[in-house]
Amino acid sequence: MEKSRRGIQSIEIGSSLLLQMARYVRPIALKDLSREAGMTAGKAHPYMVSFLKVGFVTQNSAGHYELGPLALQLGLTRLQRMDPVKEASELIEELANETGQSVALAVWGNLGPTIVRLEEPIQSLHVNLRTGTVMSLANTATGRMFAAYMPPKVVEHLLLNEVARQGYGGNSQFSLTPEDVQTALAETRQHGLSRALGKPIPGIDAFCSPVFDSAGHLVLGILVMGPSATFDGDWDGVIATPLRRCAAEVSRRLGH
Repeated sequence: MEKSRRGIQSIEIGSSLLLQMARYVRPIALKDLSREAGMTAGKAHPYMVSFLKVGFVTQNSAGHYELGPLALQLGLTRLQRMDPVKEASELIEELANETGQSVALAVWGNLGPTIVRLEEPIQSLHVNLRTGTVMSLANTATGRMFAAYMPPKVVEHLLLNEVARQGYGGNSQFSLTPEDVQTALAETRQHGLSRALGKPIPGIDAFCSPVFDSAGHLVLGILVMGPSATFDGDWDGVIATPLRRCAAEVSRRLGH
C-alpha cells in the first residue's frame, strides 16, 4: 500500500476556510465562516490575517471577508487552461462502464455537432459512429441538444439546410415538421438532456447531455447510446441519471 504523503496541516486547515468562502456570493463574518469550517473564530483568525496579506481574501468596512484578487487571478488562470474535451475524457470511461453503453463526446464544428471522442463498451454496437461524424441537428439526440442550447442564430442556417435536403413532412424516413423539431427542443430544455428512441437508427436509443463553461456557454455534449433492448430510455432512469451527473461534474470542473 502506498504511504500517505506528508503535507502541511496548516495549509489544509486554511484551505477549508477558503472552500467555505467560495460557497458564499456575499462577504461573510468570521464567526460564521469559522463555524461552517468546523473551527473556532480564534483558530480561524490567524489564517484570515495571512490570507489578507497575500491577497487571497479582502475585508470590507464591516469586517466581513470575501475572496480577493489573488483567488480571482488563480481561478482565471485555471479556467484559461481548461480543455473541455480533456476534462470530459477523464470521466466518460467510467460512465461507459456504469451504463454498459457507448459514450461519445461532441463539440460544435464548422458543419455542426461533431463527434470528437468515442468510448466503446465491451460489446460493440456495430453502429457507424466514428470520430469526425457530423450529427443531424433535427434527427439525433446530439443534434437536438446543440440546437436547444446554442444561440438560435447559430443553428438556424443549418436547420434550414436540413429542411431543404430532407424535405420535412415529405416521404423521407427522417421526415419531421418544424413543429416536431420545436417540440423536441422544448422537451430537451425541460429535461436538461435530449433523447432519441429508435431514430434515426432503428433499434438504437440515445441520450445527450450539455456541458457548460464558466460563462454558461455550451461547450460540449456527452452522448450515451445503445441497443433499445438494453437501453433504459426513462428520463430519470439508470442511464439518464449518471449521464446528468457526469455532465454536471464536467461543467463544475469548467467553472460553471
